[in-house]
Amino acid sequence: MKKRILSGMRPSGKLHLGHLYGALSNWIKLQEDYECFYFVADWHALTTEYGNTTKISADTIDMTIDWLSAGLDPAKSTIFVQSQVPEHAELHLLLSMITPLPWLERCPTYKEQLREIKMRDLHTYGFLGYPVLQAADILIYKADGVPVGEDQLSHLELTREIARRFNSMYGNILKEPQAILTKVPKMPGNDGRKMSKSYSNCVFLSDSRENVQKTISSYITDPARIHPTDIGHPEICPVFALNKVFLKNNAEIETLCKEGKIGCVKCKKYLIQEINSSLENIRIEREKLCNNRDYIVDVLKKGSLKAREEASKTIAEVKEAVKLWNMA
Repeated sequence: MKKRILSGMRPSGKLHLGHLYGALSNWIKLQEDYECFYFVADWHALTTEYGNTTKISADTIDMTIDWLSAGLDPAKSTIFVQSQVPEHAELHLLLSMITPLPWLERCPTYKEQLREIKMRDLHTYGFLGYPVLQAADILIYKADGVPVGEDQLSHLELTREIARRFNSMYGNILKEPQAILTKVPKMPGNDGRKMSKSYSNCVFLSDSRENVQKTISSYITDPARIHPTDIGHPEICPVFALNKVFLKNNAEIETLCKEGKIGCVKCKKYLIQEINSSLENIRIEREKLCNNRDYIVDVLKKGSLKAREEASKTIAEVKEAVKLWNMA
């Protein structure tokens, strides 16, 4: 039997290149060798966006369109919506009863976002406890592995600690998931910062050829280069960071840049061509799917039903282990 993988994304609308190469392209590869469960984490979206929920449903559809356009296959992967599987919330509640408060307060992301996000009040139980919900998401499917970058290892270790604590108290019910480390390429936006919708610096999977050209043309480059013949420093250039992902001859480009034999405009031209080429099939599939939203809804409904069948098995075992009253 294939080992099981679990992963999810918050619905925040259309995806960009950072999502594609940071997670989605790896999901697509994993579905060939694993039993994969991929979910829209709409409850997780509420931990920071509880004050404005108007776009969550539409963003769920848009994100699923991008998933399928890029190559996620409902015949190979279970694709579902978190809130359509209430067993997630039930396991979250039970795990919250045994999770020590200091485990949550030491979470690096919790501390970081409290410092960085000033426009929303994050001093809520839901935000503090989201790692427990995340643990429930994983543990309820008894996932063997979770694809993560190195910066997410602490979150997965907390899930393992919660599972270990539950098993020590109630019996060996929950499986401790292993990390499937994924190499995440640096994906800067046109301002040099990490590609993010909050910075308005992205190349989206849904962008037209013209929009890709406009965005890449606006990228900042090596600030020390004034003329095309100036010696370049590709290690600090956001365009070259993208070249390493998209251009097969990036080593040659790097040498030419350092020797002042290729200018930034020409370098961007090569990059625009490669990005547009890589997105062409996605654009074609997106157009089909955008005109068939009933199919998207059907994929999510069927996936949610299948996910709930699996989740209910674990909840039944957990309730029995905790010795909750059984009316049967």
